Amino acid sequence: QVQLVESGGGLVRPGGSLRLSCYASGSTFSFCLMGWYRQTPGKQRELVATITRGGDTNYADSVKGRFTVSRDNVKNMVYLQMNDLKPEDTDDYSCYVKTTWGMESWGQGTQVTISS
Repeated sequence: QVQLVESGGGLVRPGGSLRLSCYASGSTFSFCLMGWYRQTPGKQRELVATITRGGDTNYADSVKGRFTVSRDNVKNMVYLQMNDLKPEDTDDYSCYVKTTWGMESWGQGTQVTISS
């Protein structure tokens, strides 16, 4: 069972920045995909960004050019740098991993609120 622990959420003004971090227990060699999802209560979970073990990235159209996902395979970490934040980015952000054998896991989530 993969354990995921997120940090870095908070309240920022529109146009501000935040960096989310996530530690994943286990060996990142088995994590073929890592990334972030977000979810508003009552709505479907939405993919934000993912990154493969080799560094290939994928982003939701709504965050392209503003968010950057990265990972550190030595430290078992995945990050999400969020710039030029907008009120519509307000959400609960969860870390995500997918193993080479297809098991998917999500973290408990960290709240990001964009408000003036």
